[in-house]
Amino acid sequence: MKDAVKTGLIAGLMGLLVSFFVNYFRIPIPESVLNNALGNGISGLLSGFMGGFIGLLMYLKKNTG
Repeated sequence: MKDAVKTGLIAGLMGLLVSFFVNYFRIPIPESVLNNALGNGISGLLSGFMGGFIGLLMYLKKNTG
């Protein structure tokens, strides 16, 4: 359980950083509500993927290495 929390926190932090950088640099200030929703969807997709991927890599490294 302790490892799952640690992995989740690290993956969540990585997801936060990816989402921040996507929203700040790639999709700065949206011109409409639709562009805002698309930007949030894209950053959510990328940060969710990165969080899950990094969490999986950490799990595999700990349990198969």
